[in-house]
Amino acid sequence: MKLVAGLGNPGARYRDTRHNVGFEVVDELARRHRAEFAAGRGESLEARVRQPDVLLLKPLTFMNLSGQAVGETLRYYRVDPVDLLIVTDDVNLPMGRLRARVRGSAGGHNGLASIISSLGTNEFPRLRLGVGRGDARRDLKDHVLGRFEPDEAAAIREMIERAADAVAVFIGDGIAAVMNRFNAEEHT
Repeated sequence: MKLVAGLGNPGARYRDTRHNVGFEVVDELARRHRAEFAAGRGESLEARVRQPDVLLLKPLTFMNLSGQAVGETLRYYRVDPVDLLIVTDDVNLPMGRLRARVRGSAGGHNGLASIISSLGTNEFPRLRLGVGRGDARRDLKDHVLGRFEPDEAAAIREMIERAADAVAVFIGDGIAAVMNRFNAEEHT
């Protein structure tokens, strides 16, 4: 089984914000596979895809506590961390850019820090989605919790779809194939 966790914050207040692109990717995957989300382990929503065996996860603990739901789900289903893919936003990547990694630090991302703490390892794949840093004069928290501008909508939709494609590659061929195919792409 593969576990794909999209990170975000629950509730209408955070819908369509930069911090919630991880949720949007797993929503797109669920749509493609006609999978429905239901209450999951701990504070989460799960959607099961049977062919191949994949569990989509949306932690409902807010970003900074994502590790609680991810860790509990990973342990319950006995998923090896190498079969876990975390999908999340990244302000250090230009808008629309994807970057996959086999492992790594949290890089200042509180959701990843929570997952690393909960799992006791940073040895799990992740797919970061570029949301840009925004205006340097604007508070970074306001930027990630802000909604995309109308002129960004098409680029964000394309990024969500490419990220869902990248997850499909991860499921079928592993993280190295994702890195080879999607890290080199230049999108703006």
